[in-house]
Amino acid sequence: MRERAAGRLPSGYEYRLPTEAEWEYACRAGTTDATYAGNLVIKGQYNVPVLDDIAWYGGNSSVGYNGKGRDTSKWTEKQYPGGISAQRAVATKKPNAWGLYDMLGNVWEWCGDAYSRTLPGGEVFDPPDTHPDSDTARVWRGGSYSYGSPSECRAASRTGAIPTMRVSDLGFRVALCLIR
Repeated sequence: MRERAAGRLPSGYEYRLPTEAEWEYACRAGTTDATYAGNLVIKGQYNVPVLDDIAWYGGNSSVGYNGKGRDTSKWTEKQYPGGISAQRAVATKKPNAWGLYDMLGNVWEWCGDAYSRTLPGGEVFDPPDTHPDSDTARVWRGGSYSYGSPSECRAASRTGAIPTMRVSDLGFRVALCLIR
């Protein structure tokens, strides 16, 4: 409402959470590998060099960080020594080919879709239910800086939870869309 009132939102458009399909399309930026920088080669539980330039993940999230957060000193198979990790300022890693930062790692991102453990097979038309009620689990995409597996920091990774769940590694990005 504020954006429209301020004249910054074009007529016929709205801001909303992206659907799962929109999020993945934006994340991949025309690529087909696990990440927009190439395929994941996992060398240890927290050691995935392809992520270092594009994402804050469990293996590098404590590098250069001085603040409150999660203690990583006992994490095994790390590429870098332990320390304290937490979410980071946006745009401190390289963007994808379309100029989008932090599509992988840093924080999981909410999508507008209701979450289901399995996706339907065959041809699927977007968007599915993008206005589920508040008790319905929603999709999260992209992985995070936190202790989860680096394999979660890939374009196809997905999980979900109910909107009232509070975690330190969850955020969102909005999409500017035509009103349907």
